[in-house]
Amino acid sequence: RSRGAERQQLKVFLFAIALLPIVPLGDIVPLLDGGILLAVASGAVPVGVAVAILRYRLYDIDRVISRTLSYALLTTVLVGVYAAGVLGVGALLPGGSSDLLVAGATLAVAALFRPLRARIQGLVDRRFNRSRYDAGRLVEDFGRRLRDRVDLDEVAGELRGAAGRALQPRSVSLCVVAPRVPS
Repeated sequence: RSRGAERQQLKVFLFAIALLPIVPLGDIVPLLDGGILLAVASGAVPVGVAVAILRYRLYDIDRVISRTLSYALLTTVLVGVYAAGVLGVGALLPGGSSDLLVAGATLAVAALFRPLRARIQGLVDRRFNRSRYDAGRLVEDFGRRLRDRVDLDEVAGELRGAAGRALQPRSVSLCVVAPRVPS
């Protein structure tokens, strides 16, 4: 269903993925070296992803970096929690690690995943993605200022100003549709 640049990006990525099934041919066909095929096919995937991202600019690279950093930090923290639960507590217990201890550590990591991911993503966004963080603060400030306003012209002016500061568009227009009052 994709069109234009999106379709080109998918073509590049799928071509790189399509090289992976030819790796077993290195063991079957005597003229092909399996090691070289494996290196080419496994190297084609990251190269295809890089070309798709950089050439067709469909993904904001800052967002990719932000998510990569967030998930790397999250994985490190969760592995630490799991290791502390299994190895640390297991060393304190007589008899070492047990199945119950492993299950408890797994449940703790599963319970921590979502809140910890949100917290880490917020910290990374605040540090590296200031425009998104500042836009969120701007929207919160806008909501707080308008909480007690009832004049439609005043609200419209505030909305235009907030949209202009947050998004910096060339122009801002607002269409207000009043509800019909039954007669």
